[in-house]
Amino acid sequence: MNIKKCLAALIALLLCGALIFPVSAANAAAYETVNTGVRVRDPFVLKHDGVWYMYGTGLASNGYGCVYSTDLENWSEPVKVYEPQGACDGEGDWWAPECHYYKGDFYLFATYRSAATGKRGVGIFRSSNPLGPFEIITDGHITPKESDSIDGTLYVDEDGQPWMVYVGEWTSAENGIGTMMAAKLSDDLSTFISEPVLLFKASDGDRGNGFVTDGPFLYKTKGGRLIMLWSNFRESGYCVLVASSSNGKIDGKWRQQPGELYRADDNRPDGGHAMLFTADDGTLLMSVHSPNTGTEENRTVAKFVPVEDTGDTLVMKEESNIFTLIFYRVYYFILKIVEIFSI
Repeated sequence: MNIKKCLAALIALLLCGALIFPVSAANAAAYETVNTGVRVRDPFVLKHDGVWYMYGTGLASNGYGCVYSTDLENWSEPVKVYEPQGACDGEGDWWAPECHYYKGDFYLFATYRSAATGKRGVGIFRSSNPLGPFEIITDGHITPKESDSIDGTLYVDEDGQPWMVYVGEWTSAENGIGTMMAAKLSDDLSTFISEPVLLFKASDGDRGNGFVTDGPFLYKTKGGRLIMLWSNFRESGYCVLVASSSNGKIDGKWRQQPGELYRADDNRPDGGHAMLFTADDGTLLMSVHSPNTGTEENRTVAKFVPVEDTGDTLVMKEESNIFTLIFYRVYYFILKIVEIFSI
């Protein structure tokens, strides 16, 4: 047996061990997912001056909306924060607005469909107030105008360089396989200052259904590992996956972590398009919309899922146990060895 097969067998054995020993009921009961009751997709949460703001798809028609709260429990009625104007020729698909506070202003990274090209792309919008009004600062779509690109997110690296990570949507790919892309942004976030680079494809590592790359969000673990949350589909439905960078930077080699961070099971429906924020009590929360396909009886809403930063990766708190933690510690140790020897 060669070294690749040995490593694969060891990883499989460790994964089986983690699955065989489930978390205790007492531990699971201590951490509960919060159902906000807010009907929204792609929820993104920002805190500023003691107020929580949640942006997402469906909170406004023909533009972007937001709800706000002081306690993460009681939410306002939707407020429209952007009305189409200026360089934005949007005619639909007002999707996935994210609001980032950057150098004294608020920036929406948001998807819309262009009336001129018929393509979806990401524009960037600025305001001095988290409730707007926002104004577009890019020349229409900042992403390539000839193809569908969605779900832009901001990441600022250790050198202070801002990046946009975004989805090259499968709908425009010749082979029907979505990609995860990244490009450097100008300091005012209005233009790309580098050509977009490919981070990974939906089919890398045989993840999910092999073509969807939704909702990127980047996070540095306590151990300094750069990981990305992203969404795909499995047999159980929409889910959240984790990718990690080999060198802790955007330009590293991205590998897909085994298993799903969030998935449907007997106790919860599917969901995804995740991001992370820290509650006032220090709990790290992952926001998702769930279920992915709602009904009047079971509506799609924003849910907050407690997660744990292990130093190596993230795990849902209700699934955190010694076996899971050991598995990922060993997994990332082996991955480091693989990277060193370029196996």
